[in-house]
Amino acid sequence: MKNSIEIISKIPLFAGLPKDQLEGLSRIVLEKRFAKGEPIFFEGDRANGFYVVIKGQVKVFKLSIDGKEQILHIFGPGEPFGEVPVFAGQDFPAHAEAIAASRLFFFPRDAFTDLIDKNPSLALNMLAVLSRRLRQFTVQVEHLSLKEVPGRLAVYLSYLSNEKDGDAMVDLGISKGHLASLLGTIPETLSRILAKMTKNGLIRVEGHRIEILDREALEVLSTGGKRLI
Repeated sequence: MKNSIEIISKIPLFAGLPKDQLEGLSRIVLEKRFAKGEPIFFEGDRANGFYVVIKGQVKVFKLSIDGKEQILHIFGPGEPFGEVPVFAGQDFPAHAEAIAASRLFFFPRDAFTDLIDKNPSLALNMLAVLSRRLRQFTVQVEHLSLKEVPGRLAVYLSYLSNEKDGDAMVDLGISKGHLASLLGTIPETLSRILAKMTKNGLIRVEGHRIEILDREALEVLSTGGKRLI
């Protein structure tokens, strides 16, 4: 249990909670492991708990009638997922799958809501996380609906750079196939755009690592003020 408490204390969702509340969480948590490509839940499954990624990566996605995949989000260590339908008393609205060998913590709905009844500060942390998630999805919908693919990619690269305090070298952290799905395009189109960005001197590609060479031009592209040629 001691190891679980230490891990839980480092999860942003539970940051700042006192020891007794961390101990309560450690008593209800279940550890689950998934191999790469293994499903975690399917759209329509009963949302009987939520997950936090401890190690690995998980994609949450929708499938169209013709089987086309649209990734909604990719979660890494420390990030919760599946929490909204749990507290809304609904089924999972999308699929979740491990895209790398993953270790997850699972918090059962009934046991967790009992803890919230006793410790309202847990709810405040949850609301903060859900608020950030809502903003992320709002921005994502805006990008997918209003921007062309080069602009979406420029925004994503700028976001990754800002997450690293403006570092010019960013690590995609996911395959280009998954990135294409996240941006609402196909791998072939993504490859062509990366090649054009390289040709125009905006970036330099090294496998999954991308160096931003012209941040100003990238920002102009992200706003639709410039087109790739």
